[in-house]
Amino acid sequence: MSASSLRPSPGVSPASGTQRRGRGSRRFGAGGACVLVLGVLLIAVVLLGRVHGVVGTAIAVVLPWLGCVAAILVLFAFTLRRRWWLVVAPVLVWVITVSPAVTWIPAAMGEIDAKTDLVVASQNVEADSGTADASANALAARGADVIALTELDADSRRLAEETLEESHPYSYLVGTVGLWSTVPIVDARPLELGLGWQRALNAEIATDTGNVSVYVVHAASFRPGEQADRDAMLAALGDEIAADPAEQVIALGDFNAATTDPALSAVRTLLSEAKQKAPGISFTWPAAFPVVRIDHIFQRGFDSRGGEAFRAGDSDHFAVIAALAPVDSTGLNRTVTS
Repeated sequence: MSASSLRPSPGVSPASGTQRRGRGSRRFGAGGACVLVLGVLLIAVVLLGRVHGVVGTAIAVVLPWLGCVAAILVLFAFTLRRRWWLVVAPVLVWVITVSPAVTWIPAAMGEIDAKTDLVVASQNVEADSGTADASANALAARGADVIALTELDADSRRLAEETLEESHPYSYLVGTVGLWSTVPIVDARPLELGLGWQRALNAEIATDTGNVSVYVVHAASFRPGEQADRDAMLAALGDEIAADPAEQVIALGDFNAATTDPALSAVRTLLSEAKQKAPGISFTWPAAFPVVRIDHIFQRGFDSRGGEAFRAGDSDHFAVIAALAPVDSTGLNRTVTS
């Protein structure tokens, strides 16, 4: 072999390819390592969020806020070029997991039909706040046909009853929860849900499109390491709903659990959360700076026309409201002939 055959081709440096690969490796080394670490952490957190107990609850609370991590991963995608798939996997896992908590619909199904639609609202009025009357007035002013109030004490019960006596003449109260309605309550019963004291009720209301089974819930408080009562109560509520033969069911109140909390799975597998008009997740607590949605309106047998979470009274919880359009067994909106 001649010496000339060992010479590099004109204009080509033997080191240039190696240098380019080196620069590419260094570029991936910094960005890729960050992506891998963030991606692994994101997937691990999402998977741990399926664990019942304090871990699952804590992750359900922070899950929506992990969108900040997902956004950082997306930004990294523009620097990784052909390795963009490293970003897609964790972001896709996060999107799928957080999607049940997104209560937004792009547009309502139309104007509310006063003849057929049912407007329901709920708020934890915060015991000792002294503003249950303001909360009741605010919900009634929004056109709520059914109002559920939780965390009622003796004073707030009295204020709410006096405020809603004329506009919502049908009511049923037990323990710390109460239900007021513009349509007749034909049956009602307290629910202990395994606690030994009453923080929930079930009532049947008679609407123009048929009877509706309504559950009002004030779930036991969640404290790290002491969530057993709440978890047991929500599981028992799931059993009650599963045994309920009603085609139209609504469960609303303070569940002390974010939508994706594993403790709510028994309810979420049977009912759907009513959709809201505002983009996002419509956080409800604490009212001073809401970071988690623990007040819910779940339903079956209805289509959502949209709703919202909003401040009412001086409670530490936002109120939630939703307009529901009844659906018959064929999936078509019911109509009422006048």
